Amino acid sequence: MKGYVFPGQASQFEGMGKDMYEASEEAKSLFENANDLLGFRITDVMFEGSAEDLKQTKVTQPAVFLHSIVKASMHQSDFEPGAVAGHSLGEFSALVAAKALSFEDALKLVYQRAMAMQKACEATESTMAAILGLEDEVIESALEAIPDIVVAANYNCPGQLVISGTISGINTAVEKLKELGARRALVLPVGGAFHSPLMEPAKEELSKAIMATSFQEPICPIYQNVNAKPEKDPEKIKQNLIDQLTGPVKWTQTMQNMIADGITEFIEVGGTGKVLQGFVKRLDRRFPTSSL
Repeated sequence: MKGYVFPGQASQFEGMGKDMYEASEEAKSLFENANDLLGFRITDVMFEGSAEDLKQTKVTQPAVFLHSIVKASMHQSDFEPGAVAGHSLGEFSALVAAKALSFEDALKLVYQRAMAMQKACEATESTMAAILGLEDEVIESALEAIPDIVVAANYNCPGQLVISGTISGINTAVEKLKELGARRALVLPVGGAFHSPLMEPAKEELSKAIMATSFQEPICPIYQNVNAKPEKDPEKIKQNLIDQLTGPVKWTQTMQNMIADGITEFIEVGGTGKVLQGFVKRLDRRFPTSSL
């Protein structure tokens, strides 16, 4: 049984989507629809922009979402999901692929999400750091002893956990975790503390938009970030999507649960096609993975 997984922010790359735009009228139509909905030509930045251009908040999230959806649409005849999941932003792509959310509604929500997160980032100086080579429990215990806001944000794979919080909290945590034996503890070049309590203003703003949007029952279960469990109820999907902004991305647990529930192959849709495959291989190197 196939599990389709969709990457999130940081999977963008220069020229992303240009080959699909030039090769398919269906892809071209989706890209142009996105340009119209967003009110600016995101394709110009995706196809011709620099890596720095692609880091703009208003570009990154819709660009990654759009790339995944166009990629999925070009392989629709082969799309036979037993389940879907998306890493952070990728959860919106997964919902569209599973027909729980329309392309248009999802793109609007993704853009609102990006803008709301940017505002939250500007309200408090904050950042994230990748911690490699320590068990999750060791990191969690260390963070509890730090008085500033700093939390586990992305459980990516065994031995890789991203933390999120205030500048001072992250700096303290990085030093402490190095002392505890982390192979690497690296502050990331991001604009804020995603998936932490500091995203509460963005959560409040996005909550209204999500609740006002029509969701359908997906064609297969979607494993959601906040609890790593399969869901098909539209109202529960909405709430989990809202809670995701301030809650951790439980990706390790999601992969483990999907495998336990019968997924025998993971197919990554969008981005470079390598990030999520890499996480699966860290979980079990023998497990079959591929990308569209």
